Amino acid sequence: MSVEGATLTQGSVGNHLIRQTLPMVFGVLAIMSVGLVDAYYIGLLGDAPLTAVSFIFPVIMALSSLGIGVIAGIASVVSRALGGGSRIRAQSLAGFGLVVAILFGLLIATLLYFFKIPLFQLMNASPELIVLIDAYMTPFALGFPVLLVTMAGNGTLRGQGMAGKASLILLTLALSNWILDPILIHGIGTIEGLGTFEGFGIQGAAYATISGWCIGAFVSLVLVQRSPLRLSLTSLKEAHPTTDLKALFKVGGPAAISNSVNPMGLSILTAMLAQYGDAAVAGFGAGGRLQSLAIVPLLALSSSIGAIVGQNWGAGYGDRARRALWLSLGFCLVYGLVAGTLLSWWSEPLAHIFTEDTDTIDAISSYLVISVWGYAGFGALIVVNGALNAMDRANFALMQSVLRVTVFMIPMAWGLGFWLDARSIYAGELIANLLGGVVAVLLGRALLDDRWLRHPSA
Repeated sequence: MSVEGATLTQGSVGNHLIRQTLPMVFGVLAIMSVGLVDAYYIGLLGDAPLTAVSFIFPVIMALSSLGIGVIAGIASVVSRALGGGSRIRAQSLAGFGLVVAILFGLLIATLLYFFKIPLFQLMNASPELIVLIDAYMTPFALGFPVLLVTMAGNGTLRGQGMAGKASLILLTLALSNWILDPILIHGIGTIEGLGTFEGFGIQGAAYATISGWCIGAFVSLVLVQRSPLRLSLTSLKEAHPTTDLKALFKVGGPAAISNSVNPMGLSILTAMLAQYGDAAVAGFGAGGRLQSLAIVPLLALSSSIGAIVGQNWGAGYGDRARRALWLSLGFCLVYGLVAGTLLSWWSEPLAHIFTEDTDTIDAISSYLVISVWGYAGFGALIVVNGALNAMDRANFALMQSVLRVTVFMIPMAWGLGFWLDARSIYAGELIANLLGGVVAVLLGRALLDDRWLRHPSA
């Protein structure tokens, strides 16, 4: 029996996973490449800017996780509403979600603008680096609300199962950044009739990022308007502000915190690494960017599984939701081992992409050789999180994310520091990913059970 508006409740679950995940691979790859491209062009400015951006990177990831929370919240309520057969309700939730995203973005932008310096001082950034960090973070903070508009549109499309269009938003955003990065960071020499444009240095990277957000926001709104859940004042009038806000934050709040827990943990690890010198910090930051690129298929899968699980869970099809999860976990295991092996083999050549400094190259290589063997576990954790968010079980996703960082990662990194020096940080991340993956599989198995399933008529 088909459910109106829910395109993922019929047909092969495996085929749906492939069709939803493949477009998101390109979209997530594009968005992750932004950090890699930033690191490359900023690295050309010298070691100090590269070290500064290594402090910035985990904070940006944590803030971007708020955008992921917006996506998760909107996609979850929209997919379950569609699975339950209520297209009008889904449309109302999508419009209300956009309004909430804008207001939330303004709040975060204000807090970030006024507290950015104390934050990085707390992370042990030197006064010289604080100057560079401030140059980047000031425009970044002011432009942050635009990112959440982009993510709200993305979540609306994902909830409908339109992974291709959601991916197009990310591709557009990244392409803009690729083009603007070298121009705004380093300049383009002499322009006839206009003189020489020398670029803005590290601040130019922030300008390029914000420009990409603006273009991405425009594209996302256009695509939503061309979807069945197009935004309108009429649909907003159907919203129930108190109930809808609770529904959005019930998923989006824990999802945002859950996705920000890992970058926050990486921020703490970065501060711990500072005692071993700037090369260790720069190596950790550059290695983290390579790692982010390597796990793109896992991130794409964690993004795509939500719509499949959400629509089927909302329609009462627990067996299809479980099949989607187990197929996804099998992929995480195989891909994680293959990707880890390749990165371990090529660790040193990859390190040369960022720098020729011997100490930094050694740090990048050491990080990759140790950390890559936890990819399968990390993939399992984020895929289970995606499924739990779609099922309105975001509190459990948050619990296991916090457990991974606070119980496994940080204590292990600190304890092993007595024997492994900087390598203890990498080992702590590895152990956290492996144990976190085991917990995620057990939790997913327990919660995707028919006893927790509520029929849409209930």
